[in-house]
Amino acid sequence: MRDSELSRWILDERMESYVCNHDTRGHMVSDLHRYFFCSSWAKVVEEGEELGTFSPRSKHYPKVLIPNHANFKSGKFADRFRVQAGSQSAKTMTCHISKDGHAFIHYDPLQCRSFTVREAARIQTFPDNYFFVGTRTNQYVQVGNAVPPFLASKIANVVFNVLG
Repeated sequence: MRDSELSRWILDERMESYVCNHDTRGHMVSDLHRYFFCSSWAKVVEEGEELGTFSPRSKHYPKVLIPNHANFKSGKFADRFRVQAGSQSAKTMTCHISKDGHAFIHYDPLQCRSFTVREAARIQTFPDNYFFVGTRTNQYVQVGNAVPPFLASKIANVVFNVLG
């Protein structure tokens, strides 16, 4: 992360190498295969292939990886499994990440998982020293329901200066 106002907001040198709320959730083996496929797809796209999207659509899946969801090929949920590409801005973080991580797959095929609470919090601009409490599901909901703290701070400063 560059030395910027945002990096100074997020990073806390007192944390040293400690990272809180960074445990991965358990995944079904069948989902891990899909995550690997999706993150591998994103890696190929980032390396210059013209596949059109960082995440495969339902039509791109080999038969063996198609989930047993009646609506997977309906077109409504064709992008149910989405990679958050490492070279692009992340998609909007929502509290739905608490129910499943399919829309927030880590871009590194070697990691083969969805985002942790800490990674979701980093995208939302929570400082690294912010500790989430409750169950992991509750932690994801807290992150997904939040106004990004850095944005909130900027808005608050403008309001303060206007009223001050």
